[in-house]
Amino acid sequence: MTDLNDLRSRVHDLFPALRTDLEALVRIPSVSAPAFDQAHVASSAEAVAELLRGAGLDEVQVLTSGESRPAVVARRAAPAGAPTVLLYAHHDVQPPGDTASWATDPFVPTERDGRLYGRGAADDKAGIVAHLGALRALGDDLAVGVTVFVEGEEEIGSPFFGEFLAEHAELLRADVIVVADSSNWKVGVPGLTTSLRGLVDCEVELSVLSHAVHSGMFGGPVLDAITLLSRLIATLHDDAGDVAVAGLAHAPDPTVDYDEADFRADSGLLDGVQLAGTGPISSRLWTKPALSVIGFDAPTVALSSNTIAPKATAKLSLRIAAGQDPAAALDALRTHLLDHAPLGAKVVVRDGELGKPFQAPADSAAMRAARTAFEQAWDVPPVDIGIGGSIPFIADLLEVFPDAAILVTGVEDPDSRAHGADESVHLGELEKVVLAEALLLDGLAKG
Repeated sequence: MTDLNDLRSRVHDLFPALRTDLEALVRIPSVSAPAFDQAHVASSAEAVAELLRGAGLDEVQVLTSGESRPAVVARRAAPAGAPTVLLYAHHDVQPPGDTASWATDPFVPTERDGRLYGRGAADDKAGIVAHLGALRALGDDLAVGVTVFVEGEEEIGSPFFGEFLAEHAELLRADVIVVADSSNWKVGVPGLTTSLRGLVDCEVELSVLSHAVHSGMFGGPVLDAITLLSRLIATLHDDAGDVAVAGLAHAPDPTVDYDEADFRADSGLLDGVQLAGTGPISSRLWTKPALSVIGFDAPTVALSSNTIAPKATAKLSLRIAAGQDPAAALDALRTHLLDHAPLGAKVVVRDGELGKPFQAPADSAAMRAARTAFEQAWDVPPVDIGIGGSIPFIADLLEVFPDAAILVTGVEDPDSRAHGADESVHLGELEKVVLAEALLLDGLAKG
């Protein structure tokens, strides 16, 4: 087994170069959303492949399956009797959004107060660097087989992930899978993600008229579609703010809670705004369903006219607890929307994405190795956490590799603002993430 102090020193000495590599990746605007130039996603894949070629891996390929975005797969065979570990990350990123909301250009990596800012700096190009750094630090001391899988379409829901797995299953087969795409508990305290909520989304369209009519001539007896859709949306939560859709599951409350003051600061909640829902904050975030309106189509204020809107559409995003079947959750949401149509308005529900939740076993050989590695890297024990967000492809991995142990690890912290403006990674924490993964690979070699 590699000496802890020696490995810590190796990671520290390597980290300036790793930071440089991360900054180079952030400069590539690898947005996988269809409206953006996909040549940048291809360039990002090639840049990742080149980094992995220099990390001592024997076989590095840029692969696609069907219409998938390019993924990178790099391998090093396991020594006799040793396990193979699949290291997952993704190189595609979210759109930057309104660049005026950023303090600096989203694709120009910038350090402020020990954090590196830029789109993808945390989600998930830091995950790529975590894998790269662990492999560089171990070097010839790497005693397990490794397959690095860096996907290129996670931020658009991994639409071809199942097809890619089916085509390349033997290439990706592993005993342990490490998904470096989650968060830690807070700066200075690591986290091991033991649960992820699943995802259901849909569009609900409400119509009241065959065409727009004059709001003065017809207003009164006819309520506009925007008002009625708003009334329908209002039925989705009770007065306390809990989701009011019948048939949705709740998982048991977590063993840790989120301090309200910390949550308010981390989320940017405005002063005076009350928290919604009941029960521990951690439960509301991780083990209970959550339902949000994430889009709304109706006449804009700038283009509005004095007419009664005949139609309005909302996009709903439902996060579901571990143990909930996504198809059943969608059925429950659809039934609620149709049953609560106000004043006989016509309601149509169009199905969207389905993603399964994930619940890790509380105790396994891989989890024990991870706990030891994380405690050594941070000098404090990791906290078992849930994540309110979803990584639906984990369920796909379990279907193809049912005997593999899956570990979900974190490169982010509560202030990383993944998907938002001023996304960042804490550089000191990232160095600990690299050390923890190197220690984990070393520990897994012992079986």
